[in-house]
Amino acid sequence: MNTLRHISVASVMLATGAIHAQAGTVITSPANGAQLSSPFRLTMTADTCSSLPVSVVGYSLDNSGQTSSWSDQKIDGPVAAPEGWHTLHVKVWNYKGGVCVTDVSFNVTGGTTGGSSVVAPNAVSVSGIQALGNWTQIHDGGTPGSSSGSTGLVNSPSMSGNARAFTTTFSNFGGQRYSVQFGDDETSQNFLYDAWVNIEDSASGLSSLEFDLNQTMPNGETALMGFQCDGWTGTWDYSINGGSPTNSWDTWQHSYAKCNPHTWGVNQWHHVQIYISHDSSGWVTYHSVWLDGNRQDLNFRVFSGFALGWGPALVTNFQVDGSGSGTTAATVYLDNLTVYRW
Repeated sequence: MNTLRHISVASVMLATGAIHAQAGTVITSPANGAQLSSPFRLTMTADTCSSLPVSVVGYSLDNSGQTSSWSDQKIDGPVAAPEGWHTLHVKVWNYKGGVCVTDVSFNVTGGTTGGSSVVAPNAVSVSGIQALGNWTQIHDGGTPGSSSGSTGLVNSPSMSGNARAFTTTFSNFGGQRYSVQFGDDETSQNFLYDAWVNIEDSASGLSSLEFDLNQTMPNGETALMGFQCDGWTGTWDYSINGGSPTNSWDTWQHSYAKCNPHTWGVNQWHHVQIYISHDSSGWVTYHSVWLDGNRQDLNFRVFSGFALGWGPALVTNFQVDGSGSGTTAATVYLDNLTVYRW
């Protein structure tokens, strides 16, 4: 990116509401002078810079020489910063390369929030799972109808620069399952699934979003840890084996914890964190779920061991289910997918 000139903002409005920059930039959050925990959400839009249309947006922190940028006119996603006072430089570029900058000062008073608080100090993490190249997809035979889809990496919308897009077409309530193997650890028994999700334009074409972790155990059986935001019941659901490992019956149980993807704001990033554990026999405990930092405790212990004949494997599924008896479609993005295990 060639920067032709740097326009500094002479002053920044100190207010609890949105910051309106002279360059046509509107920063909704964070407010100037705010007390924040990390990560916090940066929400901004920009239409012009030096009276020319904006084509790229980005930000940098304090005196860092690294700028995160995207081909867009808005940002709605997380920014991490250590405790203390900081200056966030929100930058927009017009199509001729001119740059306009708006500064926001804030104070980070707390560390990482949400589900990360449950992660053990000795935990192993695999990050950027959405960017792995071995994703596969298939119609989920447990759903009726049919489905088809495509998936690939995109840099917009994205927080990391490598979000994965899932574009799916459904018929008669079909569901499409996207999967990737990201390890072969058989001994860890505690997991935090941590991801950011963005629904494009409308959630009307989908009914549920599913976030699964599957692990082969030392006894050769597989613990299936299924979890979904169910638009039909408006709840978080968890999977169980209602039979035995060799004569299995995989089914869903509805919790009292509320979730409905149709109420999620579209074209914005939502933070999903799920804390699950299991024992060596396949008894799974669904502990807690966080959506955009809001915690709901579950603590349901159920059997979910299956004799599938898998070799050592750690697998995550991301599934999108259709919402109608006719043909519907949906595009959903997944970014910063990290799984912690210990």
